[in-house]
Amino acid sequence: MNPAQETALANWLATHAGVTGARVSGVLGGGNANVTLQLDSDDGRLVLRTPPENAVSAKAHRGIEREGRVLRALSGRARVPGFVAWCEDPTVLGRPFLVARHVDGVAITSTLPASYDATAESVNRLGEDLVDELALVHTLPWASLGLEDFGRPEGFLERQVTRWREVRRADQVRELPELETLAAWLLAEKPADHPGALTHGDYHLDNTLSLPDRPGLAAIIDWELATIGDPLSDLALLLMFWGDQRRSAPPGFPHIQEVSRRAGVHSRRDLAERWSGQTGITLDNLDYYLCFAFWRLAAIVEGAYVLYRRGKVDTAYARGIEQDVPALLAEAAAAARGDW
Repeated sequence: MNPAQETALANWLATHAGVTGARVSGVLGGGNANVTLQLDSDDGRLVLRTPPENAVSAKAHRGIEREGRVLRALSGRARVPGFVAWCEDPTVLGRPFLVARHVDGVAITSTLPASYDATAESVNRLGEDLVDELALVHTLPWASLGLEDFGRPEGFLERQVTRWREVRRADQVRELPELETLAAWLLAEKPADHPGALTHGDYHLDNTLSLPDRPGLAAIIDWELATIGDPLSDLALLLMFWGDQRRSAPPGFPHIQEVSRRAGVHSRRDLAERWSGQTGITLDNLDYYLCFAFWRLAAIVEGAYVLYRRGKVDTAYARGIEQDVPALLAEAAAAARGDW
């Protein structure tokens, strides 16, 4: 951000959000993904999120816009960063941006913070908070929170399976027979539509911030994929990466929620029962939803491997998809059999 943009940002926030003295104090993320900047202000620390300056798509800001709508709806109702402002005025930064309250939290993936006891009890506290807050989000009256047009819950599962099967059929670089076999099973065995709930779309420990001084959830972040959908799909995605009972060796994306792979940690079924007890939603079809979660992720991320094989990207992430996708599909097949 150049000085002229920083001045324009400070003036806009003062005028439209009542926040004075805003200035950039750090970069929290960037590159091809959304740019995340830390701001200091007279009103405390803030976070600004915006698409990269060289974003290819004119719709690159839509995910951040969705996140802004969720934060506005959930501020004060759930553990999310407080909403401050959403700006679409191109004269400020040249692209839309979201400003939210900074959350004092830590990101956890493979190791616990030094301030936590390095025990299963600490991990279990995190797991309980993850499930409890997800249950709270799933039971909020989304239609009365300004989200009545945020998604279409009817046909959610069928649309997802059909869409990603067609994407992979049209753009493939290797044979993945289980992708087709499981897609057919998911369509044939699809349970009845859920009436709908606010869903995160990519819910797991890595997309949250934890308390810095003791085990616990500080905030759910990264709401770009949120929609009104089937809440069991959110639960399944959290569970698929949890614990030491992964059915592939090595599992797909072994780094996600790696901290949970230790003896004495709550089982997936324990966490599922806890969520069910708070939402009132039964777990009769959880085998299906876990299969769906593994399959859908495999179908989506295979796109990165396609780009790698065609010489358009060359990153460790894209190269790793060669192993990750078959592993995810193997776990999807196991889940369909009830083996999870």
